[in-house]
Amino acid sequence: MFENILEKEERGQVGIGTLIVFIAMVLVAAIAAGVLINTAGFLQTQAEATGQESTQQVSDRIEVVSSVGIVDSSGEGLESINVSVTNAAGADQIDLNETTIQVVGPEGQENLVANASTDINSIDDLEEGEFGVQDSDGEWVEGGSEAVIDNDRFTIIISPDASTSLTGFGQGDEAQLDIVAPSSATTSETLNAPDLFGEEGEAVIL
Repeated sequence: MFENILEKEERGQVGIGTLIVFIAMVLVAAIAAGVLINTAGFLQTQAEATGQESTQQVSDRIEVVSSVGIVDSSGEGLESINVSVTNAAGADQIDLNETTIQVVGPEGQENLVANASTDINSIDDLEEGEFGVQDSDGEWVEGGSEAVIDNDRFTIIISPDASTSLTGFGQGDEAQLDIVAPSSATTSETLNAPDLFGEEGEAVIL
């Protein structure tokens, strides 16, 4: 009689132990599943962000429409380099205020940034290492003002006098411009000055 009771108690203890182990396994599996779900979500978000950045680097690119130089008073150099730009097909809005220009010219290499002045009326107002922006009406865009390309056309104005790498840029000279959009998409433009310039104020194709 006593032996039968003991055997039932032992069987009960074994059943409780098995239940505890089972519950523990379920909890461990649930925690592991949660970790896997969180990791998968993080990886998916990271992959989407990386894909979007890669797409922007390809599509959100500035397209150069034309490049001309304006002959200075000496008739041998340029007082300004005017690069007409728009956004490439399929590109989103591009902020020229956040755009940089890497220049390799006759006098070396440098980076140009957008004009920061809130009072600009001419190319003479550009500081060293700056480029200016004019809208489609030929009006100067002041520093901090909106200069967003959205299927519109703007003109980047570079002053050789305000650029150490383009100082004295003139007849027969060559320079390389890498226009880097905020998305890091880069557009390269080679400037080739003709061997002979015309009169002061004349526009020459570069």
